[in-house]
Amino acid sequence: MSAWDRKVFHRVATRDWPGAHPMLPRLSHSANHGLLWFGAAAGMAVLGSPRARRAAARGVVSLGLASLTVNTLGKRSVRRARPVLDHVPLMRQLKRQPITTSFPSGHSASAAAFATGVALESKGWGAAVAPVAAAVAFSRIYTGAHYPSDVMAGMAIGAGAAFAVRGLVPTRSQMPSPGRPHAEVPCLPGGKDVVVVVNSAAGSARAAQVRDALPLAEVVECRSGEALVAELEKAAANCRALGVCGGDGTVNAAAEAAIRHGVPLAVFPGGTLNHFASDLGLDDLHDTCRALASGDAVKVDVGRFTPEPGSGTRPGIFLNTFSLGVYPELVRVRERWSPRIGGWPAGVLAALRVLRGSGPLEAEIEGRRRALWLLFAGNCLYQRVGPAPSRRWDLADGLLDVRVVHGGRLPGVRLLAAAAAGPLSRSPFHAAVRVRELRITGLAPRTPIAYDGEVTLASGVLLVDKLDEALTVYRPLLPA
Repeated sequence: MSAWDRKVFHRVATRDWPGAHPMLPRLSHSANHGLLWFGAAAGMAVLGSPRARRAAARGVVSLGLASLTVNTLGKRSVRRARPVLDHVPLMRQLKRQPITTSFPSGHSASAAAFATGVALESKGWGAAVAPVAAAVAFSRIYTGAHYPSDVMAGMAIGAGAAFAVRGLVPTRSQMPSPGRPHAEVPCLPGGKDVVVVVNSAAGSARAAQVRDALPLAEVVECRSGEALVAELEKAAANCRALGVCGGDGTVNAAAEAAIRHGVPLAVFPGGTLNHFASDLGLDDLHDTCRALASGDAVKVDVGRFTPEPGSGTRPGIFLNTFSLGVYPELVRVRERWSPRIGGWPAGVLAALRVLRGSGPLEAEIEGRRRALWLLFAGNCLYQRVGPAPSRRWDLADGLLDVRVVHGGRLPGVRLLAAAAAGPLSRSPFHAAVRVRELRITGLAPRTPIAYDGEVTLASGVLLVDKLDEALTVYRPLLPA
């Protein structure tokens, strides 16, 4: 192996590689300490879809595991000297030569780990990253930093790290197909007989993307509010499938119209978070287009809240979550500031202001008077712990995922304790149960409630329950 290594290394060193000199040494240097890959991950997270963000996160975690393996086991187990640079042209050599042992190549391990991790989550992004990773690995031989076997061993360790991470945290393609049971719906390739209502807050570019992807569909742009609700009602009455592009609040309004008119719903992610679309495996509009073309759809549960007659509160549904306590006020503050400073900063500011200025809510739940900071009811069980919405694998389990954070001092500590708890638990700080329905009484007049990111006011009595498999929604049978 040593003789083969030296032979290949010598051939690479003495051969002229047109165009390599301006690029490879700089590329090799840019990958020091994983900076190249961290930058790539940041770009994917900012500019890409939810699938791109998952791929970036998986690539970074895989890189971390590969680096740990190389630096703690690899280089300490095989103390191989670096290649002699006699035959490597000076212009190719790195300005600062590595001082660690040669076997295996840490740069190659990081490159392979990041590229493999990304590819396991997203084939498209993996294809974009792979040539850069291969160039980084080759640059380690080109610059004289490593022998070929160092590079191959490093790449094997990197790829192995990515697969090890997948074993611990499965990719979306390994997860159960989201939603059940399968529903019979028409195949509508190109958007034939589909009306898509686009919330103008999603941007004109999003509407143009929908038109390009579905040339046979009717696409209508509309502002949120009563005009949007009216347009959804009109579209649902005159189509074979109702399409909607917007955030969770817009999708909620579309779901009401689809249920009322008995048509399937096609969701095109167009908001900031898109919880419902994400739980269905819809990362971008092309996923929905594939489902429309193939006629793949599922029936999903719908949550419902019903006030007592004469309360002045309109009944409503929720596809994701229903809550009262500090969360509705947090939503209102966040929505007020997000156009100015962005979604996440506004969320942090809202949490700080609400926890400092609010008191616990008084309500009677299942016949018992309680003081509480938060009551959260999820439509189906959320797999991630805590009072905030995260991820569901079964959207038709017939249950409400209820989390209660009890009133008392230190609301921030109580909310964090609930976030660290399991989906079924009880403590002096919080409780988590699964139920079919929940009766809430004794609400003070004009108590804010939040549902799917929208806020309304309620008083008196609220019944929160489920409409089992009430909504039919398109989603691809298999991930892309």
